[in-house]
Parts: sequence; C-alpha cells; structure tokens
Amino acid sequence: MRITNAYVIVTSPGRNFVTLKIVTDEGVYGIGDATLNGRELAVASYLTDHVIPCLIGRDAHQIEDIWQYLYKGAYWRRGPVTMSAIAAVDMALWDIKAKAANMPLYQLLGGKCREGAMVYAHANGRDIAEALDRVDYYQEKGFKAIRIQAGVPGLDKVYGVVKGGVYEPAIRAAAPDETPWATEPYLDHAPKLFEAARERFGWDLHLLHDVHHRLTPIEAARLGKSLEPYRLFWMEDPTPAENQEAFHLIRQHTTTPIAVGEVFNSIHDCRELIQNQWIDYIRATIVHAGGITHLRRIAALADLYQVRTGCHGATDLSPVCMGAALHFDLSVPNFGVQEYMMHNAETDAVFPHAYTYADGYMHPGEAPGHGVDIDEELAAKYPYTPAYLPVARLRDGSMWNW
Repeated sequence: MRITNAYVIVTSPGRNFVTLKIVTDEGVYGIGDATLNGRELAVASYLTDHVIPCLIGRDAHQIEDIWQYLYKGAYWRRGPVTMSAIAAVDMALWDIKAKAANMPLYQLLGGKCREGAMVYAHANGRDIAEALDRVDYYQEKGFKAIRIQAGVPGLDKVYGVVKGGVYEPAIRAAAPDETPWATEPYLDHAPKLFEAARERFGWDLHLLHDVHHRLTPIEAARLGKSLEPYRLFWMEDPTPAENQEAFHLIRQHTTTPIAVGEVFNSIHDCRELIQNQWIDYIRATIVHAGGITHLRRIAALADLYQVRTGCHGATDLSPVCMGAALHFDLSVPNFGVQEYMMHNAETDAVFPHAYTYADGYMHPGEAPGHGVDIDEELAAKYPYTPAYLPVARLRDGSMWNW
C-alpha cells in the first residue's frame, strides 16, 4: 500500500488546528493531528516543505521504519515542531493500518486493558465559591476526577480561570497577552481552595491541580506539603522540567503525587524523572511526543517504575489527537487518567468522531482506524487566525514562566 498523496489542512473553528491527511493507492486514507498551540504554521510548513515530499511512494504499512526515517534521517532531532510533525504522520499511518485491517486502532495496539478511560474535567472560578460551583456542575455530569483552579486575591488574571465559558488560553491577537504573577499569595491561597473542596464534596472525588510551571523547586515542595491533608490525585507541572533533578528536591519534601510532561516531546525529556521515580504521572501527549509509536515507548519505560500515564487533552489538541489518545489509553497497561476538555460545536462538526463520554469515562468507539475524520469543505470555512498563548511577568515587570 503506497502513499500517493499527502497534504496539510489548517482550520480555525474557534481555535487553530493543523491536520495532515495521507492518501494511499488503495484509496485508504488516514489523518493525524499536527497542532502546536501558538506555532501552528511552523509545523504546517515543516510538513509541507520537508516531510511530505519524503513520504510519496513509501509503503504506508511501514510505520516504524518511516518513524525512524523522519527522526534519524533529518539529523536535527527532537524539538516540538519536528516531533509534532512526526506525530501527525504516525497517527495517520496507524489510522490507515487499522482501517486496512477493518479494526478499531486499539485492537492493533494489543487490545483493550480496560472498558473505558477515566477522564477529568476542568472546574475554574474567579474565587473559591465559583470554582466549587463548577465542581458541582461536573460532578453532576458523572465525572469522577476534576481539576480545580481558582482566582487568587490580588491577581487580576490567574492561569486556568476565565470570566465565564470554557477556559481557552490562546488569544486571537497580533501579540501575546501579558499576565501578572505573584507566588506568595498563590501559595497561601491554594490550600484554602482544597480545604473548601473537601469540606463540600468529601473524599470520593479525585481532585487535581495545575501549578503550570510557576514555582521554584522548594516553593513547589512547600505547596505539595501544604496540600497533603487534602489528598490530591496529582499536583501538575509544579516547576519547569528542563532540570529534571529539580523534581528530586520536591519529592524529598512531599508525598503529594506529581504529574508532568505536557510540553515534553521525547523520551529523553522524562527519562530521569521516570527512572528515579521523581514523578507519578507522565503527561506527554501523542501529538507533541512523536505519535503513538513514541508514546508507547515512554509508557513502557514508565511501566517499569510504576509511573502511570495522564495524557494532556486540552482544546489545543484536535479531536484527531483525542481519538488516537483514547485508543492508546484503552490499550496501555499503566494508564492513569485522561484530560478531557470538550471542544465547541463547530470543532466537533469539522472533526466527526466515534469517541463518546459516559459517567466519567470515555471510549474511542469501534469504528475502523482511530475513529476521527475531517470535513474538508466545512474546515475551509474557518480560515487560520493568528493566536498566541499569554506570557507572565512578576510584579516588578520581569518575565516568568507561563
């Protein structure tokens, strides 16, 4: 089965998505997600100008060889643009292989290890009361796990909090939005949020929290220690992870479980974290970590050290990635939880999909392939619009981690 054509589709039904479509000589096609939030056109160009010309004529069934060819053959390895492009090819090829076999993708990945993937929702509010009302909203919809973010007194804008509606950090503008940050009030306020959550909802609900790289290692250790009484499912991205050993310091001081990795793009970004058991959940995602082929390697390494998966699943990943992730989730033995932020109606229409949600769990469906398609005619009605993630500054004006 030879690849005869491949092309990139950029669409913006509320936010920007990049999709790769690969077509074979037998009429079977597959699609992959190549979205890199705020840098979408860089990946689109990488695919169109450098990857697609190398795909034409290749055997679509040779997924591993094509992955190695794109990774090793480029000489310039890793990086978010390269790995997102490789991921799109990988997703599309797995889609083709499963369609050719007339099977849902999870069957080709070894079959299912569970009946459904537990997912977590996002509850946010401008203050504690509003955040807890959103927790109540999602609990009524059956969610067993909920991430909570709340506004911090004295800060006008706080990560994860929006004035009504679904949180979407990417802003359609000519330049990034700038947001203020101060660590001290946040460290004082966060434990109060989870104390109130446990008082209202008890102990049967899994509670999660995203620090979003805002703290130094010792500050993160302090936060984790202060949250121990409230038994979090995890504390996410407590500090930037370029220095993997920083998590050793955090681990020494707290038993609050740690999750990290949504910005990782290779196994080398998390190898020491996993091998030293400095984390409990690896959050690398299919689109940014080289596709299903590479994420399975990361999960296999993590399984040796009892580290579980918790794949990123925000709206900056298209339904194509969500569909592929759910097949991965169903098949991987050390699955932990899957993030789930619902896309808007326009996005769901552009990307018709087989996956479903019910009572706190999601299932990828039984359609051949990964179960997600793209309506190209409808996608063309939503042209690309420049959008950027914000940046953060401390009160003195200096740049900080967003």
